[in-house]
Amino acid sequence: MKHVMFALLCFPLIVSAGERNYLDTIPVFWRTLYPDGGAGLYCGTRFAAFDRDYNIEHVYPMSWVTRALRCGDRDACRRSSARFNEIESDMHNMYPARKDINRRRGALPYREIRGETHIERGCDFEIDYRAGVVEPRPASRGNIARAMLYLADRYQLQIYERQRRTLLAWHRADPPDDEERRRNRRIADVQGNANSWID
Repeated sequence: MKHVMFALLCFPLIVSAGERNYLDTIPVFWRTLYPDGGAGLYCGTRFAAFDRDYNIEHVYPMSWVTRALRCGDRDACRRSSARFNEIESDMHNMYPARKDINRRRGALPYREIRGETHIERGCDFEIDYRAGVVEPRPASRGNIARAMLYLADRYQLQIYERQRRTLLAWHRADPPDDEERRRNRRIADVQGNANSWID
């Protein structure tokens, strides 16, 4: 734990776009946005700092980005594409999530699912493997929508029309709260740009 703390304290506070990569951004993300823990994206459960059950969820999946950029798999894209590195390390698209739920979501698109079949008691997250979609809890839908729409706009990435309509509806139904605005400002301080869907 001492070594982790030392690494976090020694890491530079500002990461410019031209130098960014995901592996270097990880400690900045945790130290800057969640130094005392926070709430997971999908279940809303509180987690403590350095909780090993949580990792970073890319709301707009990186597998979609590797396909769009045609740079190979994730490791190949990291080696060959500065654009991929910038996208992968953009903290506006990064949220803390329980590792097991992050894995189960994979790269499935978001949609509303008929009925209410939660993955577990106390976690309003649904997966329809047959349709290949997931439905997050209402309290996180606006955050997810604004992260997805931001990434698509900023990096000229595609969101299919059905998904876009869902995201726009979620954006309107769940507007930014004080915590999301605070997070947006903090990312802008460190990364140099804000998410215009929040401002």
